Amino acid sequence: MKKKFMLTLVTTLLLSIGTIYADMESVETKIARAMSAAPSDISANATIVDVDGVILRKGTNGWTCLPGVSLIPGDKHPMCNDKVWMKWMKAAADGKTFSTNVIGVSYMLQGDGGVSNSTPYHADHMNAPDFIKEGPHLMIIVPKAVLKGITNDPHAGGPYVMWGETDYAHIMIPVTDRK
Repeated sequence: MKKKFMLTLVTTLLLSIGTIYADMESVETKIARAMSAAPSDISANATIVDVDGVILRKGTNGWTCLPGVSLIPGDKHPMCNDKVWMKWMKAAADGKTFSTNVIGVSYMLQGDGGVSNSTPYHADHMNAPDFIKEGPHLMIIVPKAVLKGITNDPHAGGPYVMWGETDYAHIMIPVTDRK
């Protein structure tokens, strides 16, 4: 009985360690994925920050690239953000209000994993009635008044507003055909 218990325990530990190890990525892998979110003339000199906030590489151009969307646990869809967008990310992560009187820009040239188009607060984005998964795109933050007249329908073709009735409203700009 003791041998069987010990064998089960050791097997479980080894499988757990294997799973943890498989989920680990090198810093170089994370940096390369983060840099793929934007044109190289932006990402080459951007600060690269891991999804947990650890700086992987210091940059010089005011842009910040992440290997995944830090607001979505486990996400590996990279993004590169200007300073305004990083303030937006912090506000969204902290559940704080956000508004701006200037434009903010974010690149997601590898696409995203999909979310509810109407709210960042949906409990299960994958099953939201307005679920949208976007291919390569730009995201633009503008003063709320500028959003008037832009559709919130991602299937209308062209730019559309995501999360329009929230403090986190922004314009999605697809840059390729949706698959």
